[in-house]
Amino acid sequence: MSVIRTAQLMDGTGLAGRIAEETAATAADISRRTGTSPCLATVLVGEDPASATYVRMKRARCAKAGIRSRHIGLPATTTTAELIGTLAGLSDDPDVHGILLQHPCGPHIDERAAFEAIAPEKDVDGVTMHSFAAMSFARPGFVSCTPGGIMRLLEAYDVELAGKHAVVVGRSAILGKPAGMLLLAKDATVTYCHSRTADLPGIVQGADIVVAAVGRPGLIRGQDIKPGAVVIDAGYNPGNVGDVDFESALTRARLLTPVPGGVGPMTIAVLLAQTVRAAAGQLGTQER
Repeated sequence: MSVIRTAQLMDGTGLAGRIAEETAATAADISRRTGTSPCLATVLVGEDPASATYVRMKRARCAKAGIRSRHIGLPATTTTAELIGTLAGLSDDPDVHGILLQHPCGPHIDERAAFEAIAPEKDVDGVTMHSFAAMSFARPGFVSCTPGGIMRLLEAYDVELAGKHAVVVGRSAILGKPAGMLLLAKDATVTYCHSRTADLPGIVQGADIVVAAVGRPGLIRGQDIKPGAVVIDAGYNPGNVGDVDFESALTRARLLTPVPGGVGPMTIAVLLAQTVRAAAGQLGTQER
């Protein structure tokens, strides 16, 4: 008996490409009008291979979009105070319009203190408490990039959010929590779940929209997905595996993000778009 696949895959790669084209056009306009190209500073502590790869990828995407990038590589022995000093210096540098601190930075670093050293107007990764407050109160500001990418995907696929039950599995400060706040701002009814949630499958079964963002491969099973639900897999685990059991989810969901090719490309697209918007605000070419 053949298995019927109901899910349409949400093409994050294609949408990210379109956003990148718009971002490149805006960056070119800023450069033409001001003589200054938008600039993103990337900061990496240590030499973790995966983190270094992510930074190189982001810098390559910057180059394609007409965004300058400045990379600051710091030794693994860097202290929290030294990292804060570097970030504060970049915040004060008028030639830098956006700042990305690649994380994790290592167990000896107080990442929250480091994030808070980034000026709000340059927090294009949406990691500061200022940015979280803006997301929570639906005020102007920069969103956390992965949740922002998720919202752009939902919008592109005309997913109705008002009055729908959204379950966010994960509560990290830069993914799960802001994702819930952004969904709430669109009038969804939001339930947060996490590693200590009792009867997670039962809660997921009632969800119209599921955002899986906990970092556990295959945690969300197809049998636990409400038929016709929209499933966003924001997990990324070794072997290109998400938090959703992909094959079984295909038979239950209406819309489903693949891993890779779903949420991941959108994260970088939002980062670049926000860097250009930050530059426009700082250079006076548009209202902030």
